[in-house]
Amino acid sequence: MEYIYAALLLHKLGKEVNEANLKKVISASGIEPDDSKVKSLVASLKGVDITKELENAALVSAAPAAGSGAKEEKKEEKPKEEPKAAAAEGLSALFG
Repeated sequence: MEYIYAALLLHKLGKEVNEANLKKVISASGIEPDDSKVKSLVASLKGVDITKELENAALVSAAPAAGSGAKEEKKEEKPKEEPKAAAAEGLSALFG
């Protein structure tokens, strides 16, 4: 995970996400960088627009939260109406 954080930090600072820069950031955090992980991450990010991917990730994570709020409001409305109807039926049974 620290390798991804290092890549995000480099991107945020406007630096190129390459092997040398990743190794510097990871070393600065007190971890001995693993060359194979660094190479794999750099190869995976080649041609990827990190800014666009971060925007898409933010939209995806925000969408379910907005949808669930509307459902909760609907659920709260129904129980408020049902107890009144049940109470009215109970009273009519007593006084028939």
